[in-house]
Amino acid sequence: MGARSIAQSVTTEPPRTTDTYRVAVTGDQANPDGSTIFGDIGLARLETAGFEWRVIPVDGDVLSPTQIHGFDALLMMGGKGIDSSSFDETNRLRHIARFGAGYDAIDVAACTRSGVVVTNTPDAVRAPMAQAALTMVLALAHNLLAKDHLVRSNRWLERIEWQGRGIGSRTVGIVGFGSIGSETARLFRALGVRVIAYNRSDKTELAKSMGVQLMPLAEVVARSDFIVVTVAGGAQTTGLISSGLIGSMKPDAFLVNVARGSVVDEKALVEALRAGRIAGAGLDVFQHEPIDLDSPLIAMQNVILTPHSLSWTDEFAEAVADSAITALLDVGQGRTPRNVVNPEVLS
Repeated sequence: MGARSIAQSVTTEPPRTTDTYRVAVTGDQANPDGSTIFGDIGLARLETAGFEWRVIPVDGDVLSPTQIHGFDALLMMGGKGIDSSSFDETNRLRHIARFGAGYDAIDVAACTRSGVVVTNTPDAVRAPMAQAALTMVLALAHNLLAKDHLVRSNRWLERIEWQGRGIGSRTVGIVGFGSIGSETARLFRALGVRVIAYNRSDKTELAKSMGVQLMPLAEVVARSDFIVVTVAGGAQTTGLISSGLIGSMKPDAFLVNVARGSVVDEKALVEALRAGRIAGAGLDVFQHEPIDLDSPLIAMQNVILTPHSLSWTDEFAEAVADSAITALLDVGQGRTPRNVVNPEVLS
C-alpha cells in the first residue's frame, strides 16, 4: 500500500487495520491537516517512508484503547495521559514518541508491560529551556516587568524606585542538575555567577567539572538568591518545593519554575508572595493550566508569568520535531531509537 496522509478528517472511528505502519498524532496541539502550534513538524517525512498518520481527538485526560486502536505509534504532542487503561487485548501500539522532554503524564511501567517503547527529546529542549531559565532570572533581576509598565503608563520618573540587582554577586541555586539543569548552570557560570545545585542522583563529577557545588535541597533553597527549578515532573517530585522550603527562602530571593507546576506548592508560594516573605517569582508552569483567571498570581506585580512556552523558539520547534519524527522512523523501520525512557522493553 502506498504512503498517504489520512489527516483530512478527525473522527472517533478507529482506522481500518492495514499492514502499513500507522502513526496517531494527538490533537491537543495539532490540527486535522497536521499543522501544529509549533508549525510544520515534518510529518511529510513519515509519508516519504511509507507510513500513514492521522491526527486523533483527545477528549479526556487519558487516551482510551478506542482512540489508539489500530495504530502502531503515537506522537504525543501535549499533556494528555497514557496509563494501563489505555491498553486492551486489541492493542497493537509499539511506540510512544513524546514531543518534548517531559513524560510525567505517561505511565512508563504500564507501557513497558504492554511492550511499548517510550521516547522523548531531551537533547532538543536542553538549550532552549536553559535559555528560558536565564531569561526569567535576568527579567526578575532587572525589574523588567515593572519598568515596562512605567513606560506604558507614562511614569518615567519613577524608574529611580526600580533599581535592579546585578547577578554577578548573587548565588543561583538549581533544583534538578540533569540535562536542562546542568546546561542552565553552564550559562550562569559563563556569566561569572556562583551556582549551587541539588540533584536526586549523583552528579558529583559533572558538577565539579563545571565549578558547581552540590548540596542538599534545603541548603540550596536557603542559600540561593535565585532558585531555578528544572527537575523532571512526576510522582517523586510532586510538591518537592514545599511550604517549609519556601518558608526557608531568603526574604529577597526569587523562585523561578520552568519545570512542572506540580513540583512547587503553589498555594504556599502565593502566601509567601502576598506576605512579602520572598521578593518575587517567575513562573512558566502552573498546577492547573491554563491558570485560573482569578488566581492571585495574576495581580501580583512582583511575579512574571508566561504560558508554559517561554522556551518555544524556532530552534526549539525544529530540533524537537526532528528528534521526535526521527524516533518514529527508527522504531517503524526496525532501528533502535535514541532517548529511550524504558530501555528494558527493547530486550
